[in-house]
Amino acid sequence: MSKIIISCAVTGSIHTPSMSPYLPVTPDAITESAVGAAAAGAAILHLHARRPADGHPSADPAHWAAFLPAIAARTDAVVNMTTGGSAIMTLEERLAAPKRFAPEMCSLNMGSMNFALYPMIARIAEWRFDWERPFLERTEDMVFRNTPKDIATILREMGEERGARFEFECYDIGHLTMLKHFVDRGAVRPPFFIQFVFGVLGGMAAEPDTLTHLKRTADRLFGSDYLFSVLAAGRAQVPMATMAAAMGGHVRVGLEDNLWIGKGRLAQSNAEQVRLIRGIVEGLGREVATPGEARAMLGLKGRGETGS
Repeated sequence: MSKIIISCAVTGSIHTPSMSPYLPVTPDAITESAVGAAAAGAAILHLHARRPADGHPSADPAHWAAFLPAIAARTDAVVNMTTGGSAIMTLEERLAAPKRFAPEMCSLNMGSMNFALYPMIARIAEWRFDWERPFLERTEDMVFRNTPKDIATILREMGEERGARFEFECYDIGHLTMLKHFVDRGAVRPPFFIQFVFGVLGGMAAEPDTLTHLKRTADRLFGSDYLFSVLAAGRAQVPMATMAAAMGGHVRVGLEDNLWIGKGRLAQSNAEQVRLIRGIVEGLGREVATPGEARAMLGLKGRGETGS
């Protein structure tokens, strides 16, 4: 098996500050958490921005600028900027910061979907900020828009014009079909880095049979031209990542996807989750890829061609 790439999703736009005191939301906290994850073995840092005063998801390039240079100064890890941002953002908002900073990698959601977070409300006894509950309630009647035109726009503006490569986030098997559509159009070139996403209400459940089915489907559609990684939200994070590693795939962990490190125990850092999964994959005989090795595996342009 090839070396295994560990990605870490540092903060995301799903969890709110009331869910964990360890969720990084300020620039300093995001920087420290990202650097710690890289030191623990994460070759790729999947990043979102937050409004520092209250942790609200943000697309403001100024909020990104408050931590991107600091991360780049302290680690060689690959920066992977979201183009998904949050379902409440317009595409123009979602692309504002990636267009400015021209990262080596961007995430790209491969289809529109329900993205239901409202069940989390029942788990929170006390809210820190007024925006949190309405933000979660809104997801009961909201579609996360990622149309073919949206996808083509991101591929053009971030890929063709700025040289970014993509983490293709696939929440359903139809998203693989959509990726194949853009491959056939000549809009993307191999190697394709496909992130199978499990556990979001509106997408695939975290079930081993589904992962094996996705792997077979991707093999049929893309042959040897792709690498796959797995992330699973919540309690399925480690079991599904372990399965992916045993299958020859790559893994993603981080507080964007899961706030816990074990039953009833909140993770106190992203590094804690990275260390946990690193120990597991090395126990399976996989060698963890360095950032430089991940760049070579994914055909990235290199840090020297970014804007951060």
